[in-house]
Order: sequence, then C-alpha cells, then structure tokens
Amino acid sequence: MAIAAAPLLAPRTARAQNDVDPAMASQRQALRVLLGHGDAAAVSADRFTLDGRLYRGTFQRQDDGSIVNLVDLEEYLYSVVSTEMPARWPPAALQVQAICARTYVLQRSDPRRNYDLVPSELDQVYGGVTAETAGATSAVDATSGEALAFAHAFASVAYSSCCGGHTESSADAWGNAALPYLGGVPCPWCIDSPNYRWQRSLAFDTLTQRLTRALPPASRVQDLRIEARDASGRARAVDVVTDLGDANVPGSLFRRSVGARVVPSLLIGSVARTPDAAAVAIDGNGLGHGVGLCQWGARGMALAGRSAAEILSFYFPGTDLQHLT
Repeated sequence: MAIAAAPLLAPRTARAQNDVDPAMASQRQALRVLLGHGDAAAVSADRFTLDGRLYRGTFQRQDDGSIVNLVDLEEYLYSVVSTEMPARWPPAALQVQAICARTYVLQRSDPRRNYDLVPSELDQVYGGVTAETAGATSAVDATSGEALAFAHAFASVAYSSCCGGHTESSADAWGNAALPYLGGVPCPWCIDSPNYRWQRSLAFDTLTQRLTRALPPASRVQDLRIEARDASGRARAVDVVTDLGDANVPGSLFRRSVGARVVPSLLIGSVARTPDAAAVAIDGNGLGHGVGLCQWGARGMALAGRSAAEILSFYFPGTDLQHLT
C-alpha cells in the first residue's frame, strides 16, 4: 500500500470524457479503477457489465483496450468492504474497515495518472455489485465521508489480516521514513484468528529451488537461522546455511521467494531441522505484513464493545478521525 501522505484536498472528480458519467456531477469523491481487459457493455446510465460481472458507475476504454471504471467513492467502498472483511463481523469492525479503505483511496488517488487504483490486493480487492453485502453497505453509509488524518493530511493507512500479537512498523516493513502512527503496537485482540499461530515444514530441496538467486551458485540449503529481528519480533534477515557457505537473505525477500502463504508472516518463532535433516520446521504468528490495522484485532475489539473511533485510535495512535465536507 502507498505510504506517502497526501494533503487534505476538496473532493475531485475523475477526468472523464463520458457525458453520461454520474461521477462528473457528483459532489462526492469519484475515482477510476483499472479493471483490465474484457467485454464491457452499459446496461443503464449508471451500471455496466465487464465479462458478465455487474459494476456501478460507467466505464472508459483506454487506448490499449483496458477498461477503467468511473465510480463514486462511497459506492466503490460497498464492494471493497464486503471483500476485504467478512460481512458477518461486528458493525464497528466493518466501520473501521470502511474508514481505512476510504482513507487509502483519498491518500492514493493521483490525477496525473490514467487511473487511481487496481481491483486487487495491490490496492484493495474490488468485485463490483455482485460482491456487495448489506452489512458492508451499512458500515460505509454509517461512516460516509469519514477519513483518518494526521498533521493536516490524509493518514497513510495499511491493514492486514492478523498481526499475531504485535503490529509492524511501516519503516521496518518497507524501509520508508518512520511515521509516528505506524510504529507498531502490542495487540492482544487477534487471538481468535486461525492464523494467530501456525506451523510449517519447509523442505530443503524446495528452499534451494525458490531461493536460488540469493544463494551461492550450485549450492544446496542445509539449515535456516533467524539472523536479525526488529522491535516487533519479525525476521529482518534470515541466515540460509548451504553446503557452500551461508547466505544472508532479507526477511521480505525470503518470504516473497518461499511464498507469502507458505510463510504467512515474518513473525517467526522457533526454527529447527526435522529429525530426517531434509526440512526445517518453523512456527510463527499472524498473516500478512502486519502494518497498521489488524483486521482480526478490530473484530476482537468490536466484540469487546469498542467503537470504531476507539479501534482506529488504538492501531493508528495520534491520528484524527475527520469528516470531509
């Protein structure tokens, strides 16, 4: 997710050429979502389909044939909140998700580009009208226009599934300048997540294949050790022991190479060779990068009666909840 703060500007409209684009007449923020290539067709003045999937708003076809969805921000959020967080979760948690997703859009939108966002985990998952749920829609409507701010700018928000007991500093995770509200906090609220604790067995043959570019040529992995940890306990460097010497691999590169689902988080605990010396057994906590909002933590706080404002203050300390005019 983007991390550079953006000024608190008045809502802008998308640069569109469609005379029928409802976003052009809207007083609310409009944005452009790059959906990709496909067969798009209007079904009404404010609905269209792409490969059979129904979307709100209108569309533009770019010079390369890709489709950009022009959609009102709040209507975009109906789908995003439904796909980023289970609709059965408590209303306060869904409201937190809505505010985070809205802030992310406002911080990320850039009129100098042909689009603002993509509909995947690279930005936020967006599935159109089909993905919408009543619970998420209610959460978006209940928080309409609300966003997180810090020092007269939109806050740089991030979120992931489960922090595993401690959220991560954005500076440690991504190497950017430290942000006071993204420094990481202890989190006792996400223990109900199925990924709060996990175990994996990583075969040395598989590690050799996936880490080839980081290892000495023609070497084979024989063991792993955590070389360095940050303040949250996450692995910042992994010492990969091979038959031709050791390789020091940054934690983010290790997880990306091995697989983000194979190693759900860098909050790794014990590491030990298996008795047959053919693999290494590791255990860890959490799922995702861990920066910012812990979604399972938000659920836990909501179940304990905390409000959306209280949850946001816990995970983004020092930020202000503002209502855009």
